[in-house]
Amino acid sequence: MGIVGKVESLWRYPVKSMRGEELMEAFVGFAGVYGDRLYAFRSSSSPKGFPFLTGREEEEMLLYQPVYRHPEPMAKPTNFAEAEAIVSGLTPLYADSAEMMVDVRTPAGETLAIDDPRLIRVLSGRMSDAPEVTLLCSHRAMTDCRPISLFSMQTVRQLGSEVGAELDKRCFRANVYIELASQTGFEEDGFVGRTLRIGAKVEIRVVDRDARCKMITLDPETGKANPDIMRLLARLHEGKAGIYGAVLVEGKIRSGDHVELLS
Repeated sequence: MGIVGKVESLWRYPVKSMRGEELMEAFVGFAGVYGDRLYAFRSSSSPKGFPFLTGREEEEMLLYQPVYRHPEPMAKPTNFAEAEAIVSGLTPLYADSAEMMVDVRTPAGETLAIDDPRLIRVLSGRMSDAPEVTLLCSHRAMTDCRPISLFSMQTVRQLGSEVGAELDKRCFRANVYIELASQTGFEEDGFVGRTLRIGAKVEIRVVDRDARCKMITLDPETGKANPDIMRLLARLHEGKAGIYGAVLVEGKIRSGDHVELLS
């Protein structure tokens, strides 16, 4: 037990399946990274158990860049300082709907509000089955599994070596990328069932390895797929890469923070 690495970078994804944004610091609460995946699109052609429109169906979604229109209230809960002064773990107050507004820059260079009907028409119009697409909004992250995901840079490099190409870490859409002290890929698998402290305060219980899908095969710059990545992952690593966590202690984390294995 002790320090196992440091935070290489922090990311959040305002709109599910669209491009992420790198943060220098982030509030991490029980619901995950503040402002992460608060918006998503529902597709009538998707299964009821997973009704979202994602890059699996529309690869070009990864080329859309969402940005919060009001960065300050979306940086941390509005009562963060007051709550911290009382006791750790008080329920944070989230920004109101107007403060949560997102603007999206399309691959064509046009900027549209997230609720602009033209954005839905652009997204659905590219699909052959012409599904009905509707916008979803939540104050809690619409993640696929646990609220926060972590991925080591060593695993990024090892997978790139195995597939024979340099991989962009953004393919793996993690919230926290970690530079481990070890030089071996997939070392984070050993954290499952254990607790990490990031920075001075935040504690995350690692609950499972991350079972991957087509999303990791998509180039973040072009949206083009490289199926070799998923085939290799299935053959050598049980189709899993990275880890999921549940937040036990809320707080801020920053790029460069130490990552400590507690238990």
